[in-house]
Amino acid sequence: MPVTITEWMMLMEALSRGMAHSSLTGFYYLARAVLVKSETYYDRYDLAFYNYFRGVETPPELTERVLEWLENALPPQYLTPEEREQFNEWDLDELRRRLEERLQEQTEQHHGGDKWIGTGGTSPFGHSGRHPGGIRIEGDSVNKSAVKVAAERQFKGFRSDSTIGVRQFEVALRKLRQLSTKIEGPRDELDIDETIQETGQKGGVLHMVWTRGRKNMVKVALLMDSGGSMEPYMRLCSQLFTAMNRSSHFKDLRFFYFHNCIYQHIYTEPTCRMDSAIRTEDFFRNLDPDYKVLIVGDAAMAPPELVRPGGSIDYYYHNDEAGITWLQRIAGHFSHVVWLNPIPSTFWDTTTGNYTISLVRKVFPMYPLTVEGLEEAINKLKVQK
Repeated sequence: MPVTITEWMMLMEALSRGMAHSSLTGFYYLARAVLVKSETYYDRYDLAFYNYFRGVETPPELTERVLEWLENALPPQYLTPEEREQFNEWDLDELRRRLEERLQEQTEQHHGGDKWIGTGGTSPFGHSGRHPGGIRIEGDSVNKSAVKVAAERQFKGFRSDSTIGVRQFEVALRKLRQLSTKIEGPRDELDIDETIQETGQKGGVLHMVWTRGRKNMVKVALLMDSGGSMEPYMRLCSQLFTAMNRSSHFKDLRFFYFHNCIYQHIYTEPTCRMDSAIRTEDFFRNLDPDYKVLIVGDAAMAPPELVRPGGSIDYYYHNDEAGITWLQRIAGHFSHVVWLNPIPSTFWDTTTGNYTISLVRKVFPMYPLTVEGLEEAINKLKVQK
């Protein structure tokens, strides 16, 4: 991040005057105001600040609250390699049958075990446990290993008023503009230069000359993964969503949503409920192949969700065909498709879900959801055939 000696000396003077108020947070905002010349460098500044001050102790009251929470939490329980191997080959029908049996037999709460519905432990039913392929019932995902979620989802919508970082995304999206030529459309735009020329040649008698205007011909569809493992990236996705909403230079702009993977339905609302669902086949009929499609998601999921019929994580939703089949259809229908991943690219090969990320990368060009990554994706959309 570029910093001049003048800016650095100004920061030293501000510190000497106590403008940081002896607060690390105050210093963060003070230094950013003095040293950062463009919003483009906000992310770099945050990374540098974090790496330098990492390990600084938190205020005592926050530490006490965290310790109090930990005292009430169940200790983590891990599967042995032998136990994990036992569950490598899961059977969805068998999981459903056993869940129904547990519901009939269980009469009280249970936590930390390996059989009953509860929290923690290695039971395949409940939440916050260590089973590699069970059915999560409510709660938050801890290990991202459930193959089904039996609780009703209430996914959050993406904000359209997010401001930090939006400007950078807007600048990148502006590069996607593609203007029509002047041999198309009606003559509805005043040509000032020709009007002046013609008026002068006619001795000052006003003669207005009209020409064909150049209009943006780009049609864009944004498909966003909503809920689940995308929760940590809500702020980042909201920034992109806001930038897209503000973009007035597209001929058409559509928003759609999915959860983890796209199957026979796609959604018009981020809640991903059936009352906002449309058939994916109708999605193809309504959008021409010349739409430029941006898919946003971490692509990290349990392998069955991507490669097996019936693998959808939603307990009440059965996909007749594997998710990868529908992704391939999207790639075949549209000639311009890219995938934006909020997970930093350096972790794509090692993070939880790296197997499904690698499969999705074989279908779509994938880029990190950063300003630089979006610019690379835009360049790909402009030349992709």
